[in-house]
Amino acid sequence: MAVALGRMFPGLCEVVLHDLRDPRHAIRAIENNLSGRRVGDSATELGLARIADPEYPSVIQNYPNRFPDGRPAKSTSIGIKNEAGEYIAALCLNLDVSVLSPVTLALSNLVATDTEHREQPLENLRDRTTRELRRTVEELAAERAATPRSLSRQDKKALVRRLHRDGYFDSRDAAQTIADLLGVSRATVYNYSK
Repeated sequence: MAVALGRMFPGLCEVVLHDLRDPRHAIRAIENNLSGRRVGDSATELGLARIADPEYPSVIQNYPNRFPDGRPAKSTSIGIKNEAGEYIAALCLNLDVSVLSPVTLALSNLVATDTEHREQPLENLRDRTTRELRRTVEELAAERAATPRSLSRQDKKALVRRLHRDGYFDSRDAAQTIADLLGVSRATVYNYSK
């Protein structure tokens, strides 16, 4: 398993198999060696904690760690018990996140937007078709437990202003579609939009 996992992520993830029955010489296999440790090296603090306490958690996942040269790592340790419930081994994965940090920064910069316009976008890229306009009018009316035609004059006015603010008036024949849905004249729709 250690070999297969290490080879799955070459250059990124070190996989170490520890024999906890022999803590002074615990490392039995190390694939994709990123820490500089060797087969025969001693157990880590986690291994010693598991040896001392069979109730120690069997899986500790995604905890921050460091390689000896200071590179940051993300680690997962999986304890393996025998039939008597004692820890006898551990399989540990140490992901070198320093390799991914520049990628993370580049992606973060790529998807970042100006803070000035985060709360209220300058535009909406949806297609404002007649079908969408009808659905939006019906949804806004339903929020008031009404049909578009049964809305009060004030609610119709608020709805038209919202549609105007959201850019629906930019589509062709929008004013007439809204007028038909609300049961008012086109002139009234333009009047409500002011």
